[in-house]
Amino acid sequence: MTETKAVKSEQTRALIVQTALRLFRELGYEATTMRAIAKEAGVSVGNAYYYFGSKEELIQAYYDELQDEHVAACRAVLEAETEFAARLLGVLKARVDTMVPYHQFAGKFFKFAAEPTSPLNPFSAESGPARDSAVAIYHEVVDGSDLKIDKEFRKELPELLWLYSMGIVLYWVHDSSPGCRKTYLLVDRTVPLVNRMVAMSRIPGFKSVTRELVDIIRDVRA
Repeated sequence: MTETKAVKSEQTRALIVQTALRLFRELGYEATTMRAIAKEAGVSVGNAYYYFGSKEELIQAYYDELQDEHVAACRAVLEAETEFAARLLGVLKARVDTMVPYHQFAGKFFKFAAEPTSPLNPFSAESGPARDSAVAIYHEVVDGSDLKIDKEFRKELPELLWLYSMGIVLYWVHDSSPGCRKTYLLVDRTVPLVNRMVAMSRIPGFKSVTRELVDIIRDVRA
């Protein structure tokens, strides 16, 4: 009975999220109320608030689900490849693959996520779990690769790769090409550049630049 109840609870939670996403797309984020979401989902308002305390929590749940999809989509390339560039390329393409179905309303969420004080901002405390999960993927990209780089730079590289991926996401939001073709092209063209820049960090003349970059990252983070 407990297991059946848990399954039903998860189904109700998923229904509320999917209903909210549909209404956000149809009515707009600001015009959609928790009462309207509950009505469309066929649950009481109290039940909707039991699962999600606000609309922001609903969007955060969407981000979390999208992140879970990305983690699953990365498994094949991370288990098969050891070359850094191939691992990074596969992970970024998987990121775009999982986002494409939601492209039609991505812009509606972006204006709220871009607000510095919004809990939907990718750098907010509320977005911490999804952000940590995303950075963890790039730790896998680096740790499972054949990269031979300075150990201090290696520690910071996953977060730099995540920031790079956020630039790809930003471009994707505004990409109007069929099937987001230009976003895939951007990934294809920039990964080799990133790979070369990372490889250059091993060159004696660039080691001091790499160390300075690491110092800047740590000073800004502190």
